[in-house]
Amino acid sequence: MKFPLMRNNILREDLDAVIRHLQQDDPILTHSANVRAFEEEWSQWIGKKYSVFVNSGASANLLTMAILKLRYPEGGEVIVPPLTWVSDIASVLQNGFTPVFVDIDPRTLAMNGAKVIERLNKNTRAVFLTHAQGFDGLTDELLAVLEQRGIPLIEDVCESHGATHGGRKVGSFGWISNFSYYYAHHMSTIEGGMICTDDEEVYQQARMLRSHGMVREANSEKVRNDYRTANPELNPDFIFAFPAFNVRNTEVGGILGRSQLRRLDQNVARRTENLLQFLSGIDPRRYRTDYKTEGSSNYAFNLVLKEPDMRFVASLMGKMRDAGVEFRRGSAGGGNQLRQPYLKGIVKDGYYREFPETEHIHFYGFYIGNFPDLKAAEVAELCGILNAA
Repeated sequence: MKFPLMRNNILREDLDAVIRHLQQDDPILTHSANVRAFEEEWSQWIGKKYSVFVNSGASANLLTMAILKLRYPEGGEVIVPPLTWVSDIASVLQNGFTPVFVDIDPRTLAMNGAKVIERLNKNTRAVFLTHAQGFDGLTDELLAVLEQRGIPLIEDVCESHGATHGGRKVGSFGWISNFSYYYAHHMSTIEGGMICTDDEEVYQQARMLRSHGMVREANSEKVRNDYRTANPELNPDFIFAFPAFNVRNTEVGGILGRSQLRRLDQNVARRTENLLQFLSGIDPRRYRTDYKTEGSSNYAFNLVLKEPDMRFVASLMGKMRDAGVEFRRGSAGGGNQLRQPYLKGIVKDGYYREFPETEHIHFYGFYIGNFPDLKAAEVAELCGILNAA
């Protein structure tokens, strides 16, 4: 591909840092000091007290919903977008909650805040909001209503590292926030994810849930002592508080994360410059250009047709393939999740039709790679290809 989705996301300096570690006589490779250091450095960067490094963004979603389940064992409703990655909705289902869907705002691709407020009720356990494609998905009104009603906000920031709302990083607003470090994201640990929170109880539970539910994984002496006192017949090194998971990351992931974090702000700034050039360069008669770019940390170029036109979609995809432009149709997660087989029998047939903004993205939306070493001349060439389609 001449224009791939990602290029050079793991640099020589990152690999050299890993190699230096491996050149030790007996390097520790499992979860250890570099994982802990990365968690501390990430917490400082995002502006949260606690971070827990896991093996993927999907695992961060899973553990977050498991923590919510500890508070609401009877279940309840979690508000989610139909335009998101599968693991957001899957984690809701896997933990026995009922997903309630809200259509998106076309300017941010995140859930429409006013419509979220309309769907809140006594059974709402959380709002699980995805900051899609690098855009800030929050509104002041939504934040105020959730705080007033005591409903937790969970932020999925997997595609939006460094995006801001009112000058403050997204991911620092929610009760819990989730991040992904997959290869094509703003920074990469190959596979990896992070759970962030200011809630110490959540932090201790996330540490235990990450590692089989083992109490010894809590770094609170009080938590460990409480379980030991309540279970005197058990070996204190092998007390399992929850029927949990093994989603730990490794020292290699921690080293890569620490190396990449040092240039994340610079990369976010460069991606944003690319986005603004892209939006000013594509034909506004054919493509949407009215996005909420304030606070964006663009993940990928959004290419959305202004009007439904399947003939033009076919022509556009052919032109992009011929020109070596890698793309994903449907934007985040392949479009409308309500059309996916895993939701059959969970939502009513044809329910996807009640989400027109997401449906438009499903058929007439694409994303194209945006990455820090993409040159201005390449962005201009890409715009020319799209405008000539």
